[in-house]
Amino acid sequence: MESITEHFRKEYDKVWEKILNHPFVVQLYSGNLPISKFKYYAIQDFNYLIGVTRILCLAASKAPSLEHARKALELAYGTVTGEMENYIKLLNKLGIELEKVYSIEPNPTNTAYMNFLAYVGYATDFWTIMASFLPCAWTYEDIAERNKFRLEANNVEIYREWCSVYLSREYKNLVKMLRSVVDESPVEAKKLRPYFLTALKYEYMFWDAAYREETWPI
Repeated sequence: MESITEHFRKEYDKVWEKILNHPFVVQLYSGNLPISKFKYYAIQDFNYLIGVTRILCLAASKAPSLEHARKALELAYGTVTGEMENYIKLLNKLGIELEKVYSIEPNPTNTAYMNFLAYVGYATDFWTIMASFLPCAWTYEDIAERNKFRLEANNVEIYREWCSVYLSREYKNLVKMLRSVVDESPVEAKKLRPYFLTALKYEYMFWDAAYREETWPI
């Protein structure tokens, strides 16, 4: 029998493929992405990860069992000690001070995405929160798998280092755990579907905003 996550993956294949083939992603893995766009992305994503960590901690507080709380906190811990620590090193290599990162206002798309996740965190349940976080974690793994062949000709060391995080066994295990949590959800797929899809759309918009180096119009 097809799992919830397998069904969502097939159902929203068109959106998924647009993410995997976005110019930002392709150029990043190929080594052709202008460094200004990558710096812009790194700052925005670091701020996004701060928000995600808080939402995962909130999910833990709503968990139906201690084991589910542990899994949510493990994801939060992985974000803080894995992705964010790597970002701090990355920002240093890019010559960007953390104080500057904290002082930069998230762009409109980033703000909307974080507000959406905050709403889900406060207004829904543990299962819906996890389903809403899944598109972010899962697409990054899939992006890495789809585009890893491009790394062979990528001469930009900092890009290769960033991409390798999402090809690691540790990251794949986190995604596997998150998918298993969503797959065992007692909440019907039809109720999780709109949250998953909205988050998936925001993932595409996040890449696109970074590629355009989106700014507030006023």
